[in-house]
Amino acid sequence: MSAKFEIYKDKAGEFRFRLKAANGEIIASSEGYSSKQACESGITSVKNNAGTAEIVDQT
Repeated sequence: MSAKFEIYKDKAGEFRFRLKAANGEIIASSEGYSSKQACESGITSVKNNAGTAEIVDQT
C-alpha cells in the first residue's frame, strides 16, 4: 500500500483531506473547504508544491 489522500466531511459539513502514509498513519490534514472541488484543488496544490518546498527550521 502506498500513501493516499482521503477526502471526508467534518461535523460542520466542510470537506477536508488527510494524507495517510503507507502504514495508515495520518501525516497531514487540511483546513476545511466549502466544496469537494475546492478540497480536490487543495490536494493538487500539495502534490505540485510539496516536492519543491524548502524546509525551515525554527527551533
